This record gives sequence, C-alpha cells and structure tokens, in this order.
Amino acid sequence: MKSNGKSIAISLVLIGFGVLACKERSEKVPDNETRIQLSLNENPFAVSSSIIDSIMHELPNINRYAARDGEAFIKFIAAHEGVEAVQIIPGEILNLLGVYLGIERGGGEFIYTEPGYAALVNAAESVGGKIIAVPLNSKQENDLEAIEAKINSHTQAVFIVNPHNPSGTVSETQKLHDFITRVSAKTLVIVDEAYLEYADRFEERTALRNLKNGENVIVFRTLAKAYGLGGLDVGYAIAPVELAKRLKAKGLGDTHALNRLSIVAAKATLNDRENLARVTKIIAEERNKWHAFLDERGLTHSASQANFVFFDVKKPYEEVRQALLNKGIEIGRSYAPAYSTWIRITIGLPEDNAKVQAAVRAL
Repeated sequence: MKSNGKSIAISLVLIGFGVLACKERSEKVPDNETRIQLSLNENPFAVSSSIIDSIMHELPNINRYAARDGEAFIKFIAAHEGVEAVQIIPGEILNLLGVYLGIERGGGEFIYTEPGYAALVNAAESVGGKIIAVPLNSKQENDLEAIEAKINSHTQAVFIVNPHNPSGTVSETQKLHDFITRVSAKTLVIVDEAYLEYADRFEERTALRNLKNGENVIVFRTLAKAYGLGGLDVGYAIAPVELAKRLKAKGLGDTHALNRLSIVAAKATLNDRENLARVTKIIAEERNKWHAFLDERGLTHSASQANFVFFDVKKPYEEVRQALLNKGIEIGRSYAPAYSTWIRITIGLPEDNAKVQAAVRAL
C-alpha cells in the first residue's frame, strides 16, 4: 500500500506529538530516583566512614539481641548528656509517650503550637486526650504567652518544638527558660529539640538546663536530623528521675526493642563532633543563601535556624507543589488554612538548593 506525501507528513506530525506527550508526562511525574527530595527535613549528606565502619563491624553480631548493649548505650548517652542513666529513655518515643500520657489521664488537655509537628498530641488524642492548639505569633514563633494562658487544671502536658517545625524559628533563650520554669511548676513540659543542633548557641538554648535544675520537663532528641541517621530510627528522651522510672515501668525505652546497628551507628556519630560541625556549618551557609534569595525577591519568610526554610510564595500551595514536582522537586506538606500560600523546603545539597531556587524564581 502506497502512502502519499500528505499522509506521510501527517504521520510525522502525529509521531512528533506523541514524542512531546511522552516527554511531558515524564517531566510531570519524575521517578523517585531522579526526584530532589526536600520534604522530610533529612540530612542530605552521606554519613562518615566511621559510621559505615561501625555498622560493618557489627554485622556479624546481628544474630544476638541488643538488650545488654542497649543498657551500655543508655550509660553512654547519660555520660554524653551529663545526667544519670536512669533518666535516659531510648527510642523515638514521642508517639508512645503521647499514648501513655493520654491514657494516664483520660480527657486531659495537651497544648501545642499550630501549625506544628503533632505526633505526640495526635497520639494522645487517639486515646481520649484533648488537643489545645495555639497559633504561631506574628514572627512564626511559639507564642509562649498565649500557650501559658491556656494552662488550666485539665492540662496534662505542654508540647514545645524548638526550633519549631515548620517555621524553624527558635524561642528567645532566656524567655524560653523562664517559661519552662513557670509552666513546669503547673504541668509537664515536653521540649522536642530535633533541630537544635542546627541553631547557634546549643548549650545555652537547650531545655536540658531546666531539667538539670530539677524542673518537670522532658527533653527529646533524635539522631535522624543533623546526625544523619534518618534511616535507623534512633533517638532518646531525658526525663526527671521519678518520671523516667514511671515511664520505663510502662514499657517506654525497652532495650529489647533497640537495634544493634542503630546503637553502634549512634555511638559513632555522637563521637564524630567534627562531622557534625561540618554539616551544620554548610547547612547554615546554605540557609543564609536561601534567606538572601528570598529577601531579594521580597518574599516573606521566617527566621529559620533549622535545616529548612519556610516562606510565603504568594500562590496557593497545591499550585506551587505541583509546579515544583513537575521539575522533579518534592517539598513539605501544606500548612493551610493559616499558611495556605507558605511552603517549607528542606535545605539540601548546595547544587540541589541552586536548582530549587531557580524553580522558585520561575514561579
């Protein structure tokens, strides 16, 4: 069957449209391998060789339970923090802590900042607790005065994330310490310091100072952020002695649940202060570049001291999310309704940050 010139031309045009359509589809739905993942506040840098070596050295022992090593790990963490071993509750325990506190006092109120990281309060709510949400103040900071004003006889706990998530702001140091001192005399204060290593003056800012002064406060730390162990699920809480004993009696911090590889990796990364300093320095430099970029374009942003930026892109979140996803960039979730045009972007590798800024500029 013969084809004339016109039919050949039409066929070529159709083929061209098909190629363009395939290309467009591939651009709209990048695969996970090529996507720039900036939605989960992960540490983008590869872990140091000392961590890899510690894991490889431990691999032959994974047939053994970790309980005994877990007890030694607790002592290691206690020495690292300068507290008694009994005060250390190992594990990523915020969900379990929320469940326990919610059950302990049915219908008790849990005060936290909204928008915010809600793992603990959501867990408490699932077993009967009541969430009391307090909006960020005008500087996108924890509104400590408004939080304190919500405390009453039904308050079971106050949950503070410092630096805050999603804004990355830190509370003024002395103001926060004074707040904890006053509030902890009325109710339990839980301070999540998951991102505090990224902020300046860590030792001055940490609520561990309040705990060491005998105040009713739990400090939570994770090695999933600045320390780069997001895939190993390792963290710990530091609590007053009697409260820690009570929580452990309820099953929190069971060393049988610990992972041998997580233990050795955690010890290695906590000992590697040089790598932590290197990572946090680069993140701080990249964060400053982000803020300068946003200032140049007149985009309102928070004064983040974490490993992410939070800013008003002046367009609906979903529109922006999809536009960036089309370019292979995945950003944090929406924080509507109060921040319906704001987006949170994790600070990635320098080359990734440059690509994302170019994409934001195009918006």
